[in-house]
Amino acid sequence: MFDDINDLYQQVILDHCKKPRNFHEMPQCSCSAQGFNPLCGDNLKLFLTLDGEIIKDASFVGSGCCISKASASLLTENVIGKSKSEASRMFERVRDLVTTGKTTGDVGKLAVFAGVYKYPARVKCAILSWHALMGAIKGEVAPVSTENEQT
Repeated sequence: MFDDINDLYQQVILDHCKKPRNFHEMPQCSCSAQGFNPLCGDNLKLFLTLDGEIIKDASFVGSGCCISKASASLLTENVIGKSKSEASRMFERVRDLVTTGKTTGDVGKLAVFAGVYKYPARVKCAILSWHALMGAIKGEVAPVSTENEQT
């Protein structure tokens, strides 16, 4: 049994870091976006397969710290089956969560990132894949960056 909720959160993050879900290229994707965190060098590419407005599949490849990898892994699990607008709303919730520790809606397993706001240098790690998600949804060609993310 875990001593407290922080131990559980750490275990979920470590599990998704060591065994990331949906970690593969998707050559036949509908859209993708490259994400880069200049602060620590996290680098990933997110792939989405769309059926109209619905995200049918999501995957990623890249390298980065444990928080960055775990966030991308949990993101892919979270957005599959959601509409682009639902995924955009989830981006806002996750951004609120990692920058303030609070959110305006249900974030499910992503609640494991609630403590990230206490470590400002890690906020960009946790939000990188979400910026890539928004870039892919919007069809942005240039790589997205966490450079302007508030910490």
